[in-house]
Amino acid sequence: MLMTTKNKIVLATLAAILIVSTTVFAGMQTSQKEAYGQQSPVLYPSRERTISVTGAATTSVLPDLVTVQFGVDTEGKTAQEAISSNAQIMNAVVSSVQNLGITKDEISTTGFTIYPIYNDTVPDLKTGVHKSVLAGYRASNTLYVKTTKLSLAGNIIDTAVSSGANRVDNVSFSLSSVQQQSIQDDLLGKAVLNAKSRAEKALDPLGQKIIGVKMVNLSEF
Repeated sequence: MLMTTKNKIVLATLAAILIVSTTVFAGMQTSQKEAYGQQSPVLYPSRERTISVTGAATTSVLPDLVTVQFGVDTEGKTAQEAISSNAQIMNAVVSSVQNLGITKDEISTTGFTIYPIYNDTVPDLKTGVHKSVLAGYRASNTLYVKTTKLSLAGNIIDTAVSSGANRVDNVSFSLSSVQQQSIQDDLLGKAVLNAKSRAEKALDPLGQKIIGVKMVNLSEF
């Protein structure tokens, strides 16, 4: 799938490859029983052949899902201080975003890390050996807001930042699982019909017809 940054249009393509069976009737003959006044037409066995055709279907749709990823980074002299400060700010961010109409189910925390911060190495006064000096700790918390309320994307960012978020990592537009399934089902039917139509057009000048489908292969782009 492809999304243009200007119009935010998602393109979806699905191709279907059909292996269809065709038949050719070799003809008919009459048995020797005609000498006794009886006619017993005998059909030669039909000869089955297969051909492979490819059909495709493409559509352009507007995304119905926006995902905003942002975070809060805090520092403290101790790990507990950095964590407490981070939690306080993150709670304020979540509360403010929910006030916009975003539900709890649309918000998720995807990562929390804490690690020590060291100053540049300095020489030990006694030994002269350079070593790092612990300066404190940094806590980092990442939050995702995934919603179908596309019109709130800008407000979500503004509100999160004004409430203390100091990172906006990513904003992306996509299709919800429900929309994806609906589009896939629609494209599947159209791709198969396109393949069938192409097979019929190829066989018509040869005086042959489709009598069945041997196999269907599907590809998504």
